[in-house]
Amino acid sequence: MSKTITLNHITKIEGHASLSLGIKNDKVTKCELSATEGSRYFEGIVKGRRYYEAHEMTSRICGVCSCAHVVAAISAVENAFGYKPSKQTKQLRELMTLGERIRSHATHLYFLALPDYVGYGSALAMAKKYRKELQNALNLMKCGNGIIKLLGARELHPVSATVGGWLKIPKEKEIENVKKTLISVREDALKTFSLFSSLNYPEFETESVMFSLVDKNKYSVLDGTFSSGNMKTTKKKYREHIKEYQVPHSNANFVTYDNYQYQVGAMARINNNKKQLHNKAKKLLNKSKIKFPSKNPYTNNFAQAVELVHCIEEAIKLCDSLNLKEEKLDKLKVKAGTGIGCIEVPRGTLWHEYTLDKKGIITNANIITPTAQNLFSVQEDIKELVPSIIKKKKKDIIMDIEKLIRSYDPCFSCSAHFLEVKWV
Repeated sequence: MSKTITLNHITKIEGHASLSLGIKNDKVTKCELSATEGSRYFEGIVKGRRYYEAHEMTSRICGVCSCAHVVAAISAVENAFGYKPSKQTKQLRELMTLGERIRSHATHLYFLALPDYVGYGSALAMAKKYRKELQNALNLMKCGNGIIKLLGARELHPVSATVGGWLKIPKEKEIENVKKTLISVREDALKTFSLFSSLNYPEFETESVMFSLVDKNKYSVLDGTFSSGNMKTTKKKYREHIKEYQVPHSNANFVTYDNYQYQVGAMARINNNKKQLHNKAKKLLNKSKIKFPSKNPYTNNFAQAVELVHCIEEAIKLCDSLNLKEEKLDKLKVKAGTGIGCIEVPRGTLWHEYTLDKKGIITNANIITPTAQNLFSVQEDIKELVPSIIKKKKKDIIMDIEKLIRSYDPCFSCSAHFLEVKWV
């Protein structure tokens, strides 16, 4: 059997991807997941540029996670200079990061994932019946956007955050208004949790190891050790374990940890940091029928719903703890060195690494996105899933595969507007 099926109507993944799937005697003979986006070359683009340009340029990697790249790039440069930002600077960076996670999770859950579970091809198609649910999403997205716009000076590609601090510090009244908005969407987050805890997720377990930043004192956002139980590494030693490699069929890198397939994202974070969740999120999770730690990648959707509750409560707590004061940008001592930024973003752990010369010129760069880290896991999960659904019709097999891919919330731009499946 040799046939190519193109599903042009599927617009529920960021970017473009294709899957080459071979089956013989009910066994998978070929499974190649490809990112068909054009090469982006951001690591090459920043070479030769000054250290303070890295975050502005790399924020353009993604319109969904631009804040993530800004904060990771800034962190890497400051790490290279041996600079530690002020408490207020870190608090504001964390608040902006939480705002982006609220926006991103709400977008993915309602507009990309939910249609799969309620029998619609798109969020627009389900709008009439699920108007209230989509309004919940819009409320949450507006809240996240508001936080980002206040701190970053615009909703996409923030410009206020920079190396050594902030170009503009928000006013106390503005933070109070953010807190009011966060309180107003608490109910939307609780409804999201209830909705996604009630869905029937396919029964499937991945072989992936769950990795995330782990901090004993809090649910990790900007700090921590990259860990999965006894397997762990510090930022400085990440290259000893995390290996990027290229395959002929894809423009995106694949990544392994000590040759293991591994998964990053909301599910991995909760698996590793369940005790550090905000009490409200933890209590809801403990009462849920879906138990963690989980090895079912489909429950990453539910994990994002848990994180929505957590992020809103943590953001409120941050607003209460801020004691804002004007801070001038610190003048950093420019010197040669290599710095690594490693933070948790909506889709998982994000790595930025820069090597600078004595004038602060970038001579080398390496960026590893969460989607790149998840690609191998997604591909191997598809191999394991297909034999159990092989008796279904082709269109149903494709839907089950797409639902699995979407559960990872991949960003093929950062690394699919459609999934083309080639049967070989």
